[in-house]
Amino acid sequence: MQKRRHLIRAALSAAAFACVALPATAQTITLKASDVHPAGYPNVVAIENPGKKLETATKGKIKLQMFPGGVLGSEKEVVEQTQVGAIQIARISLGVLGPVVPDVNVFNMPFVFRDEAHMRKVIDGPIGAEILDKITNSPARLVAPGYMDSGSRSLYTKKPVRKPEDLKGQKIRMMGNPLFVDTMNAMGGNGISMGHTEVFGALQTGVIDGAENNPPTLFTSNQYTTVKYYTQTNHLIIPEIFVMSKVTGTSCPRTSRRW
Repeated sequence: MQKRRHLIRAALSAAAFACVALPATAQTITLKASDVHPAGYPNVVAIENPGKKLETATKGKIKLQMFPGGVLGSEKEVVEQTQVGAIQIARISLGVLGPVVPDVNVFNMPFVFRDEAHMRKVIDGPIGAEILDKITNSPARLVAPGYMDSGSRSLYTKKPVRKPEDLKGQKIRMMGNPLFVDTMNAMGGNGISMGHTEVFGALQTGVIDGAENNPPTLFTSNQYTTVKYYTQTNHLIIPEIFVMSKVTGTSCPRTSRRW
């Protein structure tokens, strides 16, 4: 099951969200947060809970409003809105940040992690900290306080895939990063870049023959109703990440990266 990496502490909530501070004259500050996953999904709740703590700690002066289910756009579009300050907080896959901060693509390579435990050990160590700093110190105008766990991604298709040759001619949805399209092409399929919210309809209408993601997403998005086969390739183990906009904010204090 996809889950939060760690429960965030109240102190981290206040310190991190305060980085998006608006003018002192404002009576109530509402921070917009976005996620492509539906309400109740673990990563959505992982952002909502510290928002509740922050509202309590500030006696209602700072509130968080979550927009789940991709209502504010695809992850790519959400990143762009966060960069200009239209969204203050976004839970996204590290995969979509690759075109924005190329250094993060080191974690987006296929089979770079042996398993999820290996991924967690790396992101909780100095290499993971270095990547977060790369994002925060880049020109992308984003702050990256920490990671979440996204599980392992595998193939699900309308036709069985038992060997690489079975992917020939199959159009497989990938996240919007050229590295992922190249990965699927190298695996033998035809990688198609597409936003998460478009996948269900594309599978229904035959625009694509399959996709790849973790099991919780396959289920909560109802994509499982449009395919017949799930092939546990575990070809990508990509961390989720929580980013904030720098545009209206102040300098962020150094806080714990553990979630």
